[in-house]
Amino acid sequence: MSITLTETAAGEIKRVMEAQQLEPGMMIRMGIAGGGCSGLQYSLAFDNRYDAKTDARYEQHGVTVVTRKKFDPHLDGTVIDFQDNPMGRGFTIDNPNYARSGGCPGCGGH
Repeated sequence: MSITLTETAAGEIKRVMEAQQLEPGMMIRMGIAGGGCSGLQYSLAFDNRYDAKTDARYEQHGVTVVTRKKFDPHLDGTVIDFQDNPMGRGFTIDNPNYARSGGCPGCGGH
């Protein structure tokens, strides 16, 4: 099971950590919630807590990403990237396990 953090995303995370003067050892915690028609909801936040019993840990390009082990099956193969272009600036999460948008016949989505 793995989450991939691109070099671009890692660079932006390091930039923000430096700008906010965050303490050494700070990690990015990835969470997921929801589901349903709009798909999974992802969260990224700085965190300094890690529990080897309940958390999975991934280190790439000098940045540590942690998430709950129970999320691993849902996040396997997920790529976190950072985009800065005319359409916007921000982190993107590409999860091959779930569609990006709904299509649930129960709410009229097609």
